[in-house]
Amino acid sequence: MDSSTTPLAGRFALVTGATRGIGAAIALGLARAGAHIVAVGRTQGALEALDDSIFAATGEHATLVPLDLREADGLDQLGAALHKRWGKLDIVVGAAGVLGALTPVGHLDPKGWDMIMATNLTANWRLIRSMDPLLRASDAGRAVFLTSSVAQTHRAFWGAYAASKAGLEAIVDCYADEMENTTVRALCVDPGAMRTRMRAGAFPGEDPLTVPAPETIVPYIIDLVRPDREPPKGVARFKDRGQESASVD
Repeated sequence: MDSSTTPLAGRFALVTGATRGIGAAIALGLARAGAHIVAVGRTQGALEALDDSIFAATGEHATLVPLDLREADGLDQLGAALHKRWGKLDIVVGAAGVLGALTPVGHLDPKGWDMIMATNLTANWRLIRSMDPLLRASDAGRAVFLTSSVAQTHRAFWGAYAASKAGLEAIVDCYADEMENTTVRALCVDPGAMRTRMRAGAFPGEDPLTVPAPETIVPYIIDLVRPDREPPKGVARFKDRGQESASVD
């Protein structure tokens, strides 16, 4: 097998939010790079469509996990099942996320706040908690979580989403620091503007053809999770990938 075209051959990769947008593009891209994909998403039909794409591209099927990440025990059960099946996990990509309502902080609905935090922050903490032993069992575990510039810019009306992403960056940074003396590396990636359903909901007047398709970020993610490369620390920003190339080479 050509390692130049399949640098992730023999590796196991779990991708949340794999049914659409950036998550689906990453899942398919990692599969093409040789990884076996554990695809996590809420919709069985969309998971099966992804599996069809993976099989058409690679001749291999993915492992499909229909799961709402807000289910408290689902990720724990998944971690136990993966441990029993493979004993390790090489790559985790936390791509699942929700935007929620863009509204003044004083108008935020408590149920909406809880849903955003449960999906964007708590579920990713539980993902780390459940997959940590499996990542440690890998020779080069890699955990990547998608964030947003609003975690730092704190734009008006984006309060709940910004808070959830700021919290995600904090917990991932803490985890990364804890992993410093292991073979596990963790970081957040800010993909920037991407042609997704979430982006369309946030900017309904924007021409989607003026922003990149989700597939454009896939080679960058593959570089970050390769076992033979050291990813950068902190938040990696896709738009700054030229400046970061020295860190990931």
